[in-house]
Amino acid sequence: MDKYVELARNTIEKYIRENEIYSPSDDELTDEMKSERAGAFVSIHKLGGLRGCIGTIAPTRANLAEEIISNAISASTRDPRFDPIRTEELADLEINVDVLTSPEPIDSPAELDVKRYGVIVEKGFRRGLLLPDLDGVDTIEEQVAIAKQKAGLDPNEIGVKLSRFEVIRHV
Repeated sequence: MDKYVELARNTIEKYIRENEIYSPSDDELTDEMKSERAGAFVSIHKLGGLRGCIGTIAPTRANLAEEIISNAISASTRDPRFDPIRTEELADLEINVDVLTSPEPIDSPAELDVKRYGVIVEKGFRRGLLLPDLDGVDTIEEQVAIAKQKAGLDPNEIGVKLSRFEVIRHV
């Protein structure tokens, strides 16, 4: 199993079963997880359907391991779209970890590619993000419209700032 996914899975299982935060041993972590800082998303699927997804656009923790641990707990218990995961669901979960590159501002949706880039839309205090290469999101227009919806904006909203980022997806 990928070490990033293993860390997220161990975190979720420890938190759901024992209500305790997982403390990995040093040999469970890659050098990058111990020393690098980056935004990261933890996505949880159950039987093919989304069951939780929470992440950070930019780093908020001391290192990537702490970022993954925090977001794994949030994705499994605090995603407002879903009830917290229950112990009996743990065996049916598929977990992905996406590590984000730093967002870069773009001038136009034409600079996006739904398979390669995620998008961030911003207007005022509202901000929405959509990861790249998601099932059912096939066009740039769909990607931007969903990100706008997540930001609480109308899909036809104008004057929106766009940024793009790439991910390293761990499955």
